Amino acid sequence: VQLVESGGGLVQPGGSLRLSCAASGFTFSRYEMNWYRQAPGKERELVASISHHSSIIEYADSVKGRFTVSRDNDGKRVYLDMKRLKPEDTAVYVCNAVWLSLSYWGQGTQVTVSS
Repeated sequence: VQLVESGGGLVQPGGSLRLSCAASGFTFSRYEMNWYRQAPGKERELVASISHHSSIIEYADSVKGRFTVSRDNDGKRVYLDMKRLKPEDTAVYVCNAVWLSLSYWGQGTQVTVSS
């Protein structure tokens, strides 16, 4: 099982990034996919969730209206489009897959929002 995130980097406030998480080794279309983030000294935060066929999508209040989560079940990828980024969005963003009692995690990708 692998979840590999990409797309992080350094961006100025107000900028945009697209994160991608590539999945392998499990039946991707069965799993709810989540994006979490963790900033230094802060608790891990659930940023966005998307159900296995994209029928249920939820966001943290802190990112509503700025972030969009989507998935490609054929390509086994989940995306997080981030716009109007703020310094407080700086964190390691981690992809998570959940189905029943199974939960898989990626290693994360760093997003830094700074001028």
